[in-house]
Amino acid sequence: MNVLVLSGPGVSDTCLEYTIFSLKSVLESNYTVQTISPKELSSHPWAQSCALLVIPGGRDLPYVSSLAPAVRVINDYVNNGGSFLGICAGAYYASGRVEWEVGNGGYEVVGDRPHRFFPGIARGCVYPGFKYESDTGARSISLELHTSREGTRVDGIFYNGGGEFVDAETFPNVKILAEYLDDEGAGKTAAVLCNVGRGRAILWGPHLEFPINSGPGFVTLNRTWTSSTVGSSRSQDPSSMESERIALIRDTVQLLGLKLGRSGQRTYSGPLPQFLTSAPSLSGLPWQAFSQAFPAESKDDPARIPDINDEFLFRKYSEESVRNALADEDHDSSTNPQTEISLGGVRQIFICDGDSPKVSDTPKFNIHAFHQYLANTRPALGLPQSSNARWGIGELLLYGEAVTSTQTLLDRNPKLLGNLPTPLLSLASHQLSGRGRGANVWLSPAGCLQFSIMLRVSTELGSAKDRYVPPPRLVFIQYLMGLAVVEACRDVLGIGQGGERVRLKWPNDIYGIVQNEDGKEEKKKLGGIIVSTSFSGSSVSIVVGCGVNVFNERPSTSLSALARGHQVDLSMEKTAAHIMAQFESMWARFVDARGSFDPFMDLYLERWLHSDEQVTLTTVTPHKSVRIVGLTPDHGLLRTVTEESMWSAKPTYIDLQPDGNSFDMMAGLIKTKT
Repeated sequence: MNVLVLSGPGVSDTCLEYTIFSLKSVLESNYTVQTISPKELSSHPWAQSCALLVIPGGRDLPYVSSLAPAVRVINDYVNNGGSFLGICAGAYYASGRVEWEVGNGGYEVVGDRPHRFFPGIARGCVYPGFKYESDTGARSISLELHTSREGTRVDGIFYNGGGEFVDAETFPNVKILAEYLDDEGAGKTAAVLCNVGRGRAILWGPHLEFPINSGPGFVTLNRTWTSSTVGSSRSQDPSSMESERIALIRDTVQLLGLKLGRSGQRTYSGPLPQFLTSAPSLSGLPWQAFSQAFPAESKDDPARIPDINDEFLFRKYSEESVRNALADEDHDSSTNPQTEISLGGVRQIFICDGDSPKVSDTPKFNIHAFHQYLANTRPALGLPQSSNARWGIGELLLYGEAVTSTQTLLDRNPKLLGNLPTPLLSLASHQLSGRGRGANVWLSPAGCLQFSIMLRVSTELGSAKDRYVPPPRLVFIQYLMGLAVVEACRDVLGIGQGGERVRLKWPNDIYGIVQNEDGKEEKKKLGGIIVSTSFSGSSVSIVVGCGVNVFNERPSTSLSALARGHQVDLSMEKTAAHIMAQFESMWARFVDARGSFDPFMDLYLERWLHSDEQVTLTTVTPHKSVRIVGLTPDHGLLRTVTEESMWSAKPTYIDLQPDGNSFDMMAGLIKTKT
């Protein structure tokens, strides 16, 4: 499920960053926190997978114009059970009427608003001195809570232009959550919970998203203490104030029906260094791969490689250099929670050899155990012995504890994509901006295995005849990876111990069949696949990305949940090794067959969820009831047949591309992907 935060006209960049960061800090293991534009709100089917819609601080009037086409959709979402959070300008926008800086010249804004989640007037500023694009009029304030922590005082909350909710106590479906305590604001309503149809909306006047012990919040706190006559009555410990602020965010999202993430889980504010490693038997392969890809730059240590999306700094591994890099990064925002998320900067990659890196360098993934599992698994599948001239999938590994996206690092950096030798496995324990299909974001909490495999084949017959795949057959790669993941998971879990419940969903998802609380079978997502291609001359570079929930059961399910009650030796390293070996075995057969999926078709149809399934096509007008009969062998389209022609001598087929269509199994619909 997604937490969607508005990004677009009127939204303050600073407010947006802090809103995303604060929500991620309490929700990230359960929800994907991502932005959404006004256009997407009005035209994309976002509501079905949205757990919370957030409109952050900024300017209210641009919201009115940019969100006008989305008013009905937003209202329907909330009234039908959705959750909404508005902060400062977002709270003004969601009220029945705005009265802001009345009589204050060019600042005055007065008018009705379309949603009326709070049906009354939002009036501001509560405290004087506001200036656009500035924090000079900001102050730190105190609040009295009327939540489950009734009467609790919270100090240090950042305020800059927010409003009060006038006569909130008179509205039957409104509960006051907090009141201002200081000066002109004393006794005025600072936050409300509004019941809207079957949904809920919480509106905050002050900026509860701003951290208190660093950044603008800390600067403002010090200034307020210096100038305020009531400063002496406040707690003098910013860290304690920050803990109370985080508790307030937790209270807010829980009131909106969201489940908190795991407490104590590390939060990353940026990427960590990566390690280019190889199987122990392939000594020297990482340096060989780098020096062949970048012969001129490899003479330098460190070697700087600027690329389109990122800049890379390759350097030889040493314990001291790794310690220094980790100290310089200081990315652990569990100790420094105010560090803003930064996806820019230089990506450091350490080139390893022999027994490096040390296990302590990669605490979330044991690289040595992975290579050992891989070495033990490959012979059982008949895979050939590797060498530095020809190695197997997974034996050249680029690992990072935290990266932006294993997929983006490869497919959006053409120098790396076009020059590094293949096969190359990019694997991470945590992705800061993991990519799914289309515009989707892949949630990457602890316990999720996420990786991308870079491959390269020829698209023309010639000197690379043995590695030739016709371009139209590349569509089958997503199906091939899906099948490899399912077979690997069946091997790891074992049949009768949960492995048989791992299945395929068209076009690119891995599902598990679980029992719900009523004892009935339910299909839940275990993982997903994304494939990107880049053509250059007669060759194509392919990046196959995949994410699989191994241990993380929320918000969907995991392999460990399927194996519950059985004695299964399950680990991230073992699962990854089995997937690599299975995929390499299938990939070799696929390439040998010049991209034919025929050797895999029967097994694929045996493992998927859709044989003879009746669905409704909304991609045609009028909508049609059809049955799924398989995949077309030439272009990998989903083949369906209309109900009325099922038994005729010439059935009417409707074939659907995997790109551009989405399968909603719960509703029994195949619809256009937007």
